[in-house]
Amino acid sequence: SNIILADEINRAPPKVQAALLEAMEERQVTIAGETHSLDSPFMVLATQNPVELHGTYPLAEAQLDRFALKLNISHPSRDEEKMIVRLVASAGSAPIEPVATVEQILVARGEVAAVHLDDKVLDYVVELAFATREPGAYGLEDLEDLIDFGTSPRATIFLTRTARARAYLRGRDFVLPDDVKAMAPLVLRHRLRTTYEADARGIDTEEIMRRVLGAVPTP
Repeated sequence: SNIILADEINRAPPKVQAALLEAMEERQVTIAGETHSLDSPFMVLATQNPVELHGTYPLAEAQLDRFALKLNISHPSRDEEKMIVRLVASAGSAPIEPVATVEQILVARGEVAAVHLDDKVLDYVVELAFATREPGAYGLEDLEDLIDFGTSPRATIFLTRTARARAYLRGRDFVLPDDVKAMAPLVLRHRLRTTYEADARGIDTEEIMRRVLGAVPTP
């Protein structure tokens, strides 16, 4: 399969999560000692229930780091909720039509990789990452007691990739700082680990990212 949807992934036991980690990182799976390569492109989508924690297994930081983006999904709108009720009541399913072939996706992925990333924009991405690791160097001394550890180099990689993708979807062949700013919260929020001090003060990663984006100069 090219796309795997892991619903409520934090209910999967650690052994299953470890197997998924191999698939996401190595693009392969090992069954009974035999290794099988996965199709390309390969992508994992996963959901978590942030409310119910009983019987769940929190994902390790190493596995969270493999996910490019984290989206926070709120309750559906009134119209969306009515649509859900009608769909369930009819015992039917929403029609699914393909929007692209595998070949088209691979071509688009190559075109995204070719989107120009200026050195100044790359420097900006790196500075954002370092500001989460060394906040005091960016005038954010008060965040030093709130961040347990900052983002990994993989965050920098995914931030440049997704900024390129955003530029591509908007018809540009170059990345703007605004592309980086738009993608930064989605790419970095699950890679920051806050301290107990932050939890006690009710400060989450969203607030920390807002502060970081405000402190690092835009090129």
